[in-house]
Amino acid sequence: MRKRASAEVKETRQPPRPVQSGVLVTGASGGIGRAISLAFAHVGWFVGVHYHQGKKSAEETLRQVCAVAGTGSLHQADLRVSEAVQQMVEAFVRTAPDVTALVCNAGVGGGGLVLRQQDDDWSNIIATNLTGTFHCLKAIGPILLGRGGGSIIVVGSHAAYFGSRGQSAYAASKAGLIGLVKTVAREWGAGNVRVNLLLPGWHRTALSEGAYPDDQEWRDHALRHPPSLNEVARTAVHLAQTQDVSGQVWNCDSRAL
Repeated sequence: MRKRASAEVKETRQPPRPVQSGVLVTGASGGIGRAISLAFAHVGWFVGVHYHQGKKSAEETLRQVCAVAGTGSLHQADLRVSEAVQQMVEAFVRTAPDVTALVCNAGVGGGGLVLRQQDDDWSNIIATNLTGTFHCLKAIGPILLGRGGGSIIVVGSHAAYFGSRGQSAYAASKAGLIGLVKTVAREWGAGNVRVNLLLPGWHRTALSEGAYPDDQEWRDHALRHPPSLNEVARTAVHLAQTQDVSGQVWNCDSRAL
């Protein structure tokens, strides 16, 4: 059965300070997405806050963004549906003053050993994390290329390189993002569109619940601690503003790749 495309936009404006650029952040309803949204707001960016089902949490993200930057917009879309993503991007372009960046942060997890992995769960995780990112890139690519450049940051995972017991679909979807990012970086580099992969490390979010490490010594981390969420968010902003880096993997913690 074909899913119905849907996209919703709600704009909130207050007297803002001068807005530098516009960034659309997927999966911005909480956790890493909210932190990244606020980091962009703190440097004066117009922030498009995307969500799929967590509307109330996304509205809180937008409220915080507007309290900082004075301006932003709310967007609902199922990233698994290409038409919904296209409508979301078009709505964002209509509301943002200058579309400069995209942060593909939305993702879902799921547990299960390979021999116990349910087909439906596998398909949903791949469709959201990998195909959903593809839909976002395909929708915004012509816009950034048409304006002479821009930045795309895709949020990946350390699991893409080393796997994660009981997380086969999640690790596979994140591994696919590596090839996707490096390919798009090559295809769009001549148009000054920079595409990079960001590995945020461990953070206590709804996605990591049940999988967050119990080992407080963090033996596999050289610094013996996970990264700060604020530092990860600031790194995303830095990547969006960097003009000469593309096709790279930025690891935000102290584990080796």
